[in-house]
Amino acid sequence: MIVLAGPSGSGKSRLAERLGRSRGWPTLRLDDFYRDGDEPDLPRIADGANAGLVDWDHPGSWHCDDAVAAIRALCEQGRTEVPEYSIAQSRRTGTQSLDLGGARVFCAEGIFADEVVERCRAEGLLEAAYCITQHPLVTFVRRLTRDLRERRKPPLVLVRRGWALLRAQRRVVRRAVQVGCRVATGDRAHAELTGRAGGGSSHVLAG
Repeated sequence: MIVLAGPSGSGKSRLAERLGRSRGWPTLRLDDFYRDGDEPDLPRIADGANAGLVDWDHPGSWHCDDAVAAIRALCEQGRTEVPEYSIAQSRRTGTQSLDLGGARVFCAEGIFADEVVERCRAEGLLEAAYCITQHPLVTFVRRLTRDLRERRKPPLVLVRRGWALLRAQRRVVRRAVQVGCRVATGDRAHAELTGRAGGGSSHVLAG
């Protein structure tokens, strides 16, 4: 498994799609393991303009154990059932089968992807882990544009959340580095993973 962690809007999904086209690597969307919004013990934002709302950027809003179980099944069996999640509705809407189709490598991407790194490394499931990042203002604009287009939440909530995430981006990157993620732009990570970076890379994999 290749982990693609990093701030929301940094380009993780875009990179996973590029690797799917160029290398044939399937993608496990870790954001589909969010908890339903009506669960009573979800973490809440404590202060600021969004105080009282569910804190969807807190790892407690996410099913880490379920995500690791899906990763383990993909590595051992090549297929698994994964949830379908609607961010706009804040709930699971169904399930779908993810089959690697014989691929030796797959990507796992999401804002909580760094949460699985240490566990998967200990189980021998991890090939490489990246924290995808770019300038915070670029991330802010791309994230807000995406979230408004997909109507993920009310516009005012998205703007306020986006501003809070911009200020928290360094902390998110620092956390990913602490568990062993390599910091890179999407272009740099793609070059390394496909063997196009100058001098080669220890993470270059066979097709």
